[in-house]
Amino acid sequence: MTFLNKIPGSFLIFIGALCLSFGGIIVKSFEGANLWQILFWRQIFFSIIVVLYLLITYKKNFFKTFYESGIPGFTAGIFLSVGFAAYVFAMYTTTVANTNFIITTETIFLALLGYFFLKEKISSITLISIILGMSGVLLILGNSLSIQTSEQFIGNLVAFIMPISFAVLVIIVRKYPKVDMVPAQFTAGIFAAIIGLIIAGKLSISFHDLTLAFLAGFFQIGFGFILITVGSQTTPAAVVGILMLTESIFGPLWAWLFINETPPIGVLIGGVIIIFSILFQSIMNKNPEK
Repeated sequence: MTFLNKIPGSFLIFIGALCLSFGGIIVKSFEGANLWQILFWRQIFFSIIVVLYLLITYKKNFFKTFYESGIPGFTAGIFLSVGFAAYVFAMYTTTVANTNFIITTETIFLALLGYFFLKEKISSITLISIILGMSGVLLILGNSLSIQTSEQFIGNLVAFIMPISFAVLVIIVRKYPKVDMVPAQFTAGIFAAIIGLIIAGKLSISFHDLTLAFLAGFFQIGFGFILITVGSQTTPAAVVGILMLTESIFGPLWAWLFINETPPIGVLIGGVIIIFSILFQSIMNKNPEK
């Protein structure tokens, strides 16, 4: 058990999703780096923070944690690395709105995979929360969700790899709750960096972009995925999906506050619906159906 295990899992997931929500304004702030260069450097810094976390937490047992995570941890890491790469590919070939909407389908995949592989019952409260949350996301992105070219269509299909890979990660974490799966994050970081290395070709980027890659890898997805992975050990898969929807509301909020992207009324209404779905899940599911 680590010090993070003493914190409620739902709170860790919420903070993790909050970290991930900064991705949009970070990506929009890059000056010259292409998406594959961003992938490489982001994943390098991501891998570094995972190693630091494991060293600080386990010290002499650092290598033992990789052994204990075993095949399940390695499998989770591979799935997540492909998801990281798919996210970049989707962002490159389709719209940001389409990619963001497709990623939020992790809520559905988590509930379904949790039901089939973990026998976690989907309570009526959770089902209503999922429907409400997804309705809010649809309202936020409704007018932007379109398929205009064959390239975008392929990008949309590839984008589904990210929510599926994330759902697989959470299901594996839930399947082995007493095993620390954070080492899987290191596997994901290294393999995704290799993908970026192969495709990017030239890796040199400006200091400005390197700083942003550091922020993205170290803080945004670094803290984000570590907290989400640990929090998922004690949080039902469907509930993880509901809490992850917070990324959908805070992302537009940061864009409005820091880069002057004023959200239309539909985004504001959709955000209220998402927040309500999360509060509904949190308050009403204190006594879940057995």
